[in-house]
Amino acid sequence: MTRWGILATGQIAKQFVTDLRLLPDAEVVAVGSRSADAARIFADRHDIPRAYGSWRELAADPELDVIYVATPHSAHHEATKVCLAAGKAVLCEKPFTLDRASSAELIELARSRQTFLMEAMWMRCNPLVLRMVELIRDGAIGDLTTVRADFGVPGPFPPESRMRARALGGGALLDLGIYPISLAHLLLGAPDQVRSWAKISPEDVDENTGVLLGYDSGAVAALTCGIISETSVTATVAGTTGRIELPAPFFRPDHLTLHRAGAEPEVIRAEMVGGGYQYEAAEVQRCLAAGLTESPLVPHAVTLEVMGLLDTIREQIGVSYT
Repeated sequence: MTRWGILATGQIAKQFVTDLRLLPDAEVVAVGSRSADAARIFADRHDIPRAYGSWRELAADPELDVIYVATPHSAHHEATKVCLAAGKAVLCEKPFTLDRASSAELIELARSRQTFLMEAMWMRCNPLVLRMVELIRDGAIGDLTTVRADFGVPGPFPPESRMRARALGGGALLDLGIYPISLAHLLLGAPDQVRSWAKISPEDVDENTGVLLGYDSGAVAALTCGIISETSVTATVAGTTGRIELPAPFFRPDHLTLHRAGAEPEVIRAEMVGGGYQYEAAEVQRCLAAGLTESPLVPHAVTLEVMGLLDTIREQIGVSYT
C-alpha cells in the first residue's frame, strides 16, 4: 500500500484524491495546507485521517510515502523543496515551477537525497496517449511532419484571478499552453527553432499565444493557447503516410482516430474511468516499488527541456513573473 499526503486543498487536489481512490493499492492518509481550517474541512470532506495546518507538519509525517503538491504554480518550488528536505517523495503539479532554473534546483535536491521526484504531466501517463506514441513509433503514419494542438478557454477571468495574476504565474502559457507544448515535445523532442507571439493583458500576462516550433528534420508544430476564447482543444499529428486525430480534450482522450493512406479511418477507444489522474499516480507507485528516483514516462530531462522552452517563449512574448 502506498500512503499519500496531499499538499493544498483546491479543485485539482479534490480531483486527484477522487481518482486516487480508484487504485486499490493507494491510501490517502494526510492533507496539509497553510490554513488549518482548510485542511480540516478537506480532510473531513474526503475522509482523510490527518490534517495539518502547515506544509512542514505534513512533510514531517513519518507515515507518508509520497506527497502530491497541488498548490498554485508560484508555490510549487517552495512546497516541493519543503517535502524533499524532509525526505519525502514528491509528485508536483505542472508546470513544475515558474522557470527552468528553479526546476533544476529541485531536481538537484532530489538527486542529492536520492528521493523520487516527478512532474505531474498526466498526459504523458495516459494509456491512449501512450498507445499513440506506440503507433507512431511503429510507423503507422510514416515520418512525422506536423503537430497541431490548441487549448483555449473563454473566461472571463477577473484581474485578481489566478489565471491573470502575474505573481502567481498567470496567463495562458503555463496553465494551458504547457499541454500543446508537451505534446509536441513528446512526439518531436526539443525544437531547433522557436517563434512566439502573444496578446498581453493589462496584468502583463499572455491572453492569447501562438507558438511555432521548427525542427531540422523539416517537421513543424503549430500550437496555441489562450484565456479569452474557447478553442476546440483538439490535436492532429500528421506524417508522410497518414495522421492521428485526438478529440477534446486531447490531453485526456477517450479515443483517437487513425487515418492511414488508402485505408478507412480506424477508431481506437479506451474506457475512461475517473478523471485520468490515477494513471500518473499509478506510475509514481510503480516507480517507488521499483526503487526508482525518476519516472521513465516523465523523466527529469524532459521536465527541464520543457521548462527551458517555456522560458524561451516567455522571453519572446515579453512575460515575466517577477
